[in-house]
Amino acid sequence: MDQRAERRQRMRIGFVGLGIMGGPMAANLAAAGHEVIGYNRSKSKVDQLVERGGKAAASVAEAVQDADVVATMLPDSPDVEAVVLGADGVLAHAREGALLIDFSTIRPDVSRQVAESAAERGIRALDAPVSGGEQGAIDGALSIMAGGSAEDFAAAREVLDIVGKTIVHVGPAGSGQTVKAANQLIVAGNLSLIAEALTFLEAHDVDTESAFRVLGGGLAGSKALEAKNAKMRDREFGPGFRVELHHKDLGIAQSAARERGVVTPMTAVAAQLMAAALAQGDGALDHSALQRQIARLSGRE
Repeated sequence: MDQRAERRQRMRIGFVGLGIMGGPMAANLAAAGHEVIGYNRSKSKVDQLVERGGKAAASVAEAVQDADVVATMLPDSPDVEAVVLGADGVLAHAREGALLIDFSTIRPDVSRQVAESAAERGIRALDAPVSGGEQGAIDGALSIMAGGSAEDFAAAREVLDIVGKTIVHVGPAGSGQTVKAANQLIVAGNLSLIAEALTFLEAHDVDTESAFRVLGGGLAGSKALEAKNAKMRDREFGPGFRVELHHKDLGIAQSAARERGVVTPMTAVAAQLMAAALAQGDGALDHSALQRQIARLSGRE
């Protein structure tokens, strides 16, 4: 066994939030030789981690006590506030000197609040939201945009390198969330236009598989087109990344833009399409289900 593997075996990681993204991420950390203690409100998710080499915790406190690193992957800002800042939360039980890595996508101001509260307790903190969807989490190939100090980012690299592929320190606390908001508005805009293009092509009876193959080779090509066009053509909308979460993320982007006086008209349109998808019962579907909204507006579904 090489020295790097030995170092990894000595690290104890408390992982809170084992959903579509957090579950595979925690499993990859366990597979790399770390001691991973996982907690999730749904016990079945904890059981899945145990099957893949992790350990079970019955509470947040049990997961994070004595951990070298605490990782959180939670749905929204109120969840992070409750789990991290709450009276019986992460900061109440993590040891002094521990490193908190929050992989959740939340409001930048909440990440700054977490960092400030953590510092008061002698705990280091990074906001490190991710992009890449479920497959990226499974493959350990996520893009990670990290906010916090350069020293804390360096200390987190061994963990980040296991779950991610493109890993960039983007600035102080809250910066990771700001970059993630920009990511989400770009992705939503891409998906909206791919949905329009698909509906347009279908209306003209064009072979969409060949059309998207040639479009993907030119300036119209994108990661979103590459990853999602087949799902959209086949109407296969199992998540993935759920509409309800992207709807939440676009709200974060719009709020942060308004805070600094930035006008985001394209984001507003994409946000309305996402809100319509949520209102019409598509919230649990993959965000590529925006195609259904364009088809409905066109009278084609």
